[in-house]
Amino acid sequence: MSETVDSLVLDLLEWVGPEPRPYAEVLDAWRTSCPRLPVWEDATERGFLARRNEAGHRAMVVVTPLGEAHLREHRRGA
Repeated sequence: MSETVDSLVLDLLEWVGPEPRPYAEVLDAWRTSCPRLPVWEDATERGFLARRNEAGHRAMVVVTPLGEAHLREHRRGA
């Protein structure tokens, strides 16, 4: 992963934060059509984010334990 994308993945993990965010909100803010900046795609493929669906509720995005560990490892203040 490029240094730029890795830095943006960390930003995404911080932005989602400790509380789930609505899936639509996350995609509106972070989806890109630029093949050189696949931030959302990289974060999900690496298992840092997960989509949670509960009957009767909108889909939510959460930082996984793997994502939390990655954030702690690379951003000491997180």
